[in-house]
Amino acid sequence: MTVYPLTGVIRPYAWGSRTAIADLQGRPPADGPEAELWLGAHPGDPSTVPAGDGTVELTKLIADDPRGQLGGPVAETFGARLPYLMKVLAADAPLSLQAHPDAAYAREAFARQEADPDAPKNYTDAHHKPEMLVALTPFEALCGFRSPAATAEVIAAFGLARLGPVVTALRAGDLSEAVRLLLSWPTDDRKALIDDVVAAAARVPADHPEADSFRLALTLAGHYPGDPGVLVALLLNLVRLAPGEAIWMPAGNLHAYLRGLGVELMAASDNVLRGGLTPKRVDVDELLRVLRFEVLDDPLLHGADLEPGVTAWRVPVPDFELYRIVLAENRPPVRLPGSGPRIILGAVGDVHIGEDHGTPVTVHPGTAAYAPAAAGPLTAAGTGTIFLAAVPA
Repeated sequence: MTVYPLTGVIRPYAWGSRTAIADLQGRPPADGPEAELWLGAHPGDPSTVPAGDGTVELTKLIADDPRGQLGGPVAETFGARLPYLMKVLAADAPLSLQAHPDAAYAREAFARQEADPDAPKNYTDAHHKPEMLVALTPFEALCGFRSPAATAEVIAAFGLARLGPVVTALRAGDLSEAVRLLLSWPTDDRKALIDDVVAAAARVPADHPEADSFRLALTLAGHYPGDPGVLVALLLNLVRLAPGEAIWMPAGNLHAYLRGLGVELMAASDNVLRGGLTPKRVDVDELLRVLRFEVLDDPLLHGADLEPGVTAWRVPVPDFELYRIVLAENRPPVRLPGSGPRIILGAVGDVHIGEDHGTPVTVHPGTAAYAPAAAGPLTAAGTGTIFLAAVPA
């Protein structure tokens, strides 16, 4: 067998939906939240493939034969590890504000942390964690900084004198100082501050030009009362994705997912620095070192149509690229793009993934297949939509 059915692991984070992944897979709602379906070889929750009368973790399959599984170039670049992790992400409540280090900083920071037993444990590995997401349903997210001049007026509109230094920093274009002020807000005034923000936001007319920002403040404060991340979130772009639209979160990009179902692809790392909207620790100084305080005018990641029904999202990192293949009824089998180790996720219909020899593997919505480099070129047949993760050639 060279193309394998791939069984992922569902993570039950509290912000996850009970219904979204279940609906995708055509089963009843779950008893608890289902936040992320992990598809890959991340050591925290590796996927499995059939082996004999049982299964084997993808991590072991790769460790036993790195060149056959990954291909020579990928194994030489990344070692005996799959460099990406694919997820189906189902947010029913806002996630934390977060950012991720670049590759060089991750290596340096992890090495410093490991050398000092008393250092804060901000990093779990030596890798970067750029991410992209393609919406499967209408999806809301925060991604990258808005113009500080625009957000200064939003913060000023609350009419709270103690936010004056934040407004001043924003009007001067100093995003770093504005974020520092908010995340370092005195602990004993945080609840009162956010209560005042909520009261002010509730008084804003529905036709206000920034009504979306005030509604966002009310929503986030409902989930995270007393959290200054409610105000930090207003400095970011509020993005509403239609199904098939994508966003890109490179290193240093402050972002948060709010609601919806999407296909996420990222470098295989757990390095997360949080910036609010969380009960977990926020290391403000370390976050400020990692963030890129740049205005992001267009948060969308635009795909390229390679041929009818085939869209590619290529990003400026060597770890991954993502394709969407739409197979219309009666379309002949399609030669799939990508090489090396590939993961194929079903999104719509039943699609048969095969190679020049061997038995095809059928992926249904919410199920997946894995093809090692040794499988060679793949074809897809049937009617439906699939997503394919690969390592750039």
